[in-house]
Order: sequence, then C-alpha cells, then structure tokens
Amino acid sequence: MTTGTEPFRLRDVALAAYGPSAVVSVGHGAVMPVLALRARDLGADVGTAALVVGLLGVGMLLTSLPAGAVVARIGEKRALQVAGAVDALAMLAAALTPSVVGLGAAVLVSGAAWTTFLIARQGFMIEAVPADHRARALSTLGGTHRVGTFVGPLLGAGLIGWTGVVGVFWLAVATSLGAMAIATVVPDLGQERRAVQRQAGHLPVLQVLRDHRRTFLTLGVAVVVIGASRSVRTGLLPLWAESVGIDARTTSLIFAMAAAIDIAFFYPGGWLMDHHGRRVVAVPVVLGVAVGALLLPLTDGALGVAAVMALIAAGNGLGSGIVMTIGADTAPTEGRLQFLGGWRLCGDVGNSGGPLLVAGVAAVAPLATACLVIGVLGLAGTAWVGRWTGALDRARAAARRTA
Repeated sequence: MTTGTEPFRLRDVALAAYGPSAVVSVGHGAVMPVLALRARDLGADVGTAALVVGLLGVGMLLTSLPAGAVVARIGEKRALQVAGAVDALAMLAAALTPSVVGLGAAVLVSGAAWTTFLIARQGFMIEAVPADHRARALSTLGGTHRVGTFVGPLLGAGLIGWTGVVGVFWLAVATSLGAMAIATVVPDLGQERRAVQRQAGHLPVLQVLRDHRRTFLTLGVAVVVIGASRSVRTGLLPLWAESVGIDARTTSLIFAMAAAIDIAFFYPGGWLMDHHGRRVVAVPVVLGVAVGALLLPLTDGALGVAAVMALIAAGNGLGSGIVMTIGADTAPTEGRLQFLGGWRLCGDVGNSGGPLLVAGVAAVAPLATACLVIGVLGLAGTAWVGRWTGALDRARAAARRTA
C-alpha cells in the first residue's frame, strides 16, 4: 500500500504477500505429478487414479462458497493459518493411508484447505496493492506457485529415489506447516472493514452471487474454461506418460521443466495485462492446452511429451494470475470476499471438471480419445474466453477515460 505520496513498491509487501504461497506451493508442486501414481501404487486402475486427482478440484469446488464466507469473518491471516494446519493433516493422511479411499479423502480435504488459502491470498492482494499494479502483483503471486511447481518436482524426484513416492507427501506436510508459520507475520488487513460488516451484518453469499450474476455467467464461465484447461496437465499428462513407458522420476523432471517455462513467462504476462489488457494473456492459456491435447496422441516418448508440456506451459505461464486479476477487476467493495468465494467456485468447477472429464472418457475409451475431446472443447472455449475478456478490456478502458 502507499502512504501519502510515497510510491508503491511491491517488495514492501513481498514477504507477507508471497512467502506463504511460495512455501506451500513447493509441497503441492511435488505432489501433483505423482498423485495419480500414488493411487496406482495403492491398486487403482487408470480411471480411478484420474478420479483421485480430480478430487482435489472437487474439494475446492465444494468449499469455495463457505470458504469465502469464513475468510470474510475471520480475516486473511487467520484463514491462512487454519488452511496450513488442515492441509498438513491431509498430506499426513495421504502418506500413511493404505487404501485408495483414504487417499481420495485426504485429497478432498486438501482441496478444501487450498481454496481457503487462495481466497485469503487474493483478498490480501486486493487490499494491499493499488489497481495500476494489480496484474503484475497477482501474476507474481501466480508466479510464486509456479516456482513451487518447479522446485517441488525436483525435490520430489530426489525423494522418490530415496523414499519412494510416499516421501513426497511428507515433504508436503512440512511445507504446509511452514506456510502456516510464515502466516503469523502477515499483517491482518481489513480489520476495520470486517468490524463494520459485523455491525451491519455480513451480506449472504447467495445475495452477492445474485447481484453479480451477469458477471458470473459471462466472465465466470470464461474462468471455468481456463480452470479446466489448466487442470488437464495434472490428470492427463502423467497418465499418458505412464502409458508410453515414462517412469515417475522422469515425469517429475518433465513437470519441473514445464514449471521453469511457466516461471519465465509470469512477469511478462503481468506486464502485458497491466499495459494491454486481460485478453492478450487469457486466450493463450486455453489455446495452448487445446493444441497440446490434440498433439499428445502423436507422442510416444519422453521427448514428445516434454514438447507438449512446453507448449502448454508457455501459455499457462503467460496467463499467470489471470483468474485472480479478472476477479479483482470485477469484485465489489461490499461482499468482496463472498464474491471471491463465488469466483473461486467458477475456477474450481473447471479445476475439477478437467480431471473428471479425463476420468470419464478414460473409463470407456482409450486415453487418446480423452486427448481429442479435451482439444476440441478447448478450441471452443478459446472463442468464449476471447469474447468476454475483450469486453472486460473495453469496459476498463472506458472507465479510465471517464475517471
């Protein structure tokens, strides 16, 4: 935040804004490439393994709205601490469980903790960062997650060679506890606003959703498409890698390579959003996945899978923070966190829908068919995302001219 005429500097809020996300993302980054493989080790077939991966999104989906209401009441700081503790317990259960059902339950709970964490982070950034730095700040927040998905698989690859796949889940326990500890130094912004809302009565979540239903039915659907596109690589690509004979360690290294590409593009993407609008980075996110999914059945080894991952990662990195940025653009002052809970719900519908679609198609058809289905749907989704993010850009430009 700025004080008086002092210019805003992102580094002034860097630890509070990015520290918890950077640490917890290492654990998530390590777990995601091997989650389906852990399920397979416990006896799951391909379709069930994809379903287990999808349960992370389902946990987020089921708790997005209540999580927004909870964060509105207890504040971002306490929400981060609670989410870190719950996620640590979930990852501990995932490491110790002997059954696919137990693993699925742990993943479901982790999804609930993760969505609470994300809503709290987004709310903090809206409070702490002025609008003209918003996209760069939020793309950097997304970039911290990408740093985690780069470092996490590298650490995971080393742990797999030493402890087996289960060691990755112990790493996630440690990082969740670390994020919870860092959250103790995060300033508790918005205390006065919460006090006023407590006296006036918090706006009901459903009322906020009704009041902003047009936004959810247009840009919210675009966020569903973006979320579905992004979730594909954590469900589809590891299973395809296994089907063509790539081992777990190599798969983790491929994910680390993709994370490095993500990192290279996140800040340029934020700069583009602040200077040229949201559509210029939203479209490549979905289009890259669509084209990559169509190309994946043509690959038969590590080099081909890595090339597809690189294509998807370039678009995904460019769009770092796009969902949070559009949410911040459209969130009202009153009922902001309830709105952000609905916004997370849109993303979570997509996050859960992608892996569940993969699981459904893989249960009745070859995995290559799932690739083709994702690719065709992605091309249609690209058109929708382009239309409504373009409309948002025009509305923002008009508001600046009349300000």
